[in-house]
Amino acid sequence: MTAAPAESRSPIWAREAMGAGAALAVAVVTAAVVASTPRAELLLRDGDSLATTLVVRSLAAGQPQDWAMSTVLFVPETAMVGALSLLGLGVEGTLLLAAVASVLALYGALRFAAGARRPGSAPVGGSLLALTAFAVFAMTEASADRDALEPASLLLTTTYYSATVIAMVLAVGLIRRGLDAPARRRHAWAIAAVAAASVFTNPMFLAWATVPLSLVVAATALVRRRTDAGRAAAILVVALIAGSVAGLIARIPLGRLIANTGAGYADPSAWWESLGYYAGLAADRVADPAGAVAALAGLALWLWCVRASVVLARRDRIGPAVVAACGWIVPVVVTVGAIALGTHAARYLQPIAFAPLLGLVVLPDVVARRVHLGRVAVIGATTVALVAAGVFGIPRLVSAASTPDADLACVVEWTDASGRAGAGQFWTVRLPKAHAADPRSLVQVDHELRGYAWLVNRDDFAVGEVSFLVVDDESVPFRLPGGVTEADASAVDCGRYTILDFGEPTLPLGPQRS
Repeated sequence: MTAAPAESRSPIWAREAMGAGAALAVAVVTAAVVASTPRAELLLRDGDSLATTLVVRSLAAGQPQDWAMSTVLFVPETAMVGALSLLGLGVEGTLLLAAVASVLALYGALRFAAGARRPGSAPVGGSLLALTAFAVFAMTEASADRDALEPASLLLTTTYYSATVIAMVLAVGLIRRGLDAPARRRHAWAIAAVAAASVFTNPMFLAWATVPLSLVVAATALVRRRTDAGRAAAILVVALIAGSVAGLIARIPLGRLIANTGAGYADPSAWWESLGYYAGLAADRVADPAGAVAALAGLALWLWCVRASVVLARRDRIGPAVVAACGWIVPVVVTVGAIALGTHAARYLQPIAFAPLLGLVVLPDVVARRVHLGRVAVIGATTVALVAAGVFGIPRLVSAASTPDADLACVVEWTDASGRAGAGQFWTVRLPKAHAADPRSLVQVDHELRGYAWLVNRDDFAVGEVSFLVVDDESVPFRLPGGVTEADASAVDCGRYTILDFGEPTLPLGPQRS
């Protein structure tokens, strides 16, 4: 009698726990590597990336909440930052911990997309392979430029749609589970809920998930309309669309909080310029050796998704076939859509980094059972990742979170000691504002001292006037009211920052703009 494989004798909970442990270690190492590159500027100090931190600080200060948000409301991301901030790790420590949590959440979504465990399957192994591929992609991205075509590492921030990426992968998993068990209707309710919550916080889910996934699932329903899987596919696509519509409706009462509906970001007449813009970003990316390797690996994964979807469809494995199909169709739809709408933002193309990972999720469904892919991947990944996390990852994260910034400390200490309100422009003031004892002591303005209502609490402007300005190389020269000039202030040198202290009389704030 042939002995059962060793993998089959290990408890399910042990394999799942080992996979989660390996994923946590991969998350720690990924965050540590990215945080040790210039990309840390985007993770920890960028004006956009501090939006969730500023919301949490405002809530902690007891301010009335009257925010001027972008199209994205950052609800899940803000909740995560708020919960993690209770650990008392400071701004940088909290954001780095949030980066680890986001990668771990991605693993959870990938694991869900890998399907339920069954004889001969290796869902944990496939999920870890996909997460490891993501980690490699993220580690090749080291630019401090938020506009670089380096989409994988954006997941580590809390303001570049990390929750939407995770929701997209989770939606694919719900579709697979619904097709694998067509008699169950709970997956349709779940995907409707995920779509509603995701569109509510970020309408980008429509472009990344609702449209491309509806195309794939609707095609499945048409091809297999006389089968249980076909009927389940029809129900799932209806649930996905209905949930998305519900999410849009739920945004209506929050219209005052949305300072920009996003309509201005689209200009279909500029599709040719958009094509040139994204082609230029791609050329810059592949000009870097690490970027070229990542691009080739991404292309290989995309081609594998095409192959896997065909193979699995021929084997009548509809659930994993749809997962693989999403891996190559989603990037095409998103890229073509971004160009057709005339957009100019690398962050809109994040699915090109995440969707092809689905090809590795279904790899165990394609390869022969005798390979024992699951045991090899789980044990190997766990061992390597845990060692790397302990030896390299955790010390690097601690260093990144605790590295002193004397210039920032100078501004924060002076502001706190002054007991007065000051102001600064968006890219200059948000980092000191996030660290000040009272975030209301630094007001966000434009170069004409008008309240700049963008990703900020409008209640800040209730102060009415300020007595000092914080400037740096990013600041546009101020044009101040009443004939006052920057030369009328006494300058306090804080390294890369300069505090212009006007004392009395104070400077009145102008009307708000966004």
